[in-house]
Amino acid sequence: MSELRLPKNSRVEKGRHWPHQGDGDNIRTFRIYRYNPGDDQRPRMDSYEVDLDDCGPMVLDAILKIIDETDPSIAVRRSCREGVCGSCAMNINGTNELACTTHISELGKRPVRLSPLPHLEVIRDLVGDLRRLYAQYAFIEPWLKNDEAEPERERPQLPQDRDKVDEGSRCILCFCCSTACPSYWWAGDKFLGPAVLLQAHRWIQDSRDDHTGERLDQLDDAFRLYRCHTILNCTNTCPKGLNPARAIADIKRKLTERQ
Repeated sequence: MSELRLPKNSRVEKGRHWPHQGDGDNIRTFRIYRYNPGDDQRPRMDSYEVDLDDCGPMVLDAILKIIDETDPSIAVRRSCREGVCGSCAMNINGTNELACTTHISELGKRPVRLSPLPHLEVIRDLVGDLRRLYAQYAFIEPWLKNDEAEPERERPQLPQDRDKVDEGSRCILCFCCSTACPSYWWAGDKFLGPAVLLQAHRWIQDSRDDHTGERLDQLDDAFRLYRCHTILNCTNTCPKGLNPARAIADIKRKLTERQ
């Protein structure tokens, strides 16, 4: 009989509890994933009490308050605080979200559980390793390719053609969708994932790009595109309300129609 074991450091232990210092009637507990691959300790969930009456409304506000006032050793990515850069994407109570746009008040009364985006190598604490995702993004060559002579000004585009690339242009590459996709968990080294395929679709749709056939050839692969099984986790979790599943289906349709 085979014996199955979890990988090293896959068991998350109960960590330290940091109580709120001082008075406060609106105390909320945040359980934060802590892990440093540089030491030989297992991951743990540390608990921090925060007075919400003395804190901003978003999850990122609470994290920064904890870092500023309680535990400065917590590692987290963040930048714009406006839901534009995608840096603070993490798993919040089991759902991939942006910490800067997630209201604490919408998370119920129970402790808030924060962990890095799932199925990524953890650099430290809430910071996942995005290098493979960015390499896959570079693979699709996400820039305009046009062999015609460069115009003196811009390349004009009709409003209805511009509308076709609008959804892909609004993607902020937070990768909430790709890290919520079971197909990407299983074959992330070969399957490009919903975030990258949404971006690929954006350039396939662009009327100013004349390398559409080349882009479709690049995706016509059993793993790069067709590992998508339309589970729809990507669409359900996108914090910008985009629909990567629809874009992937349209790429498949275009490949079928040209045969």
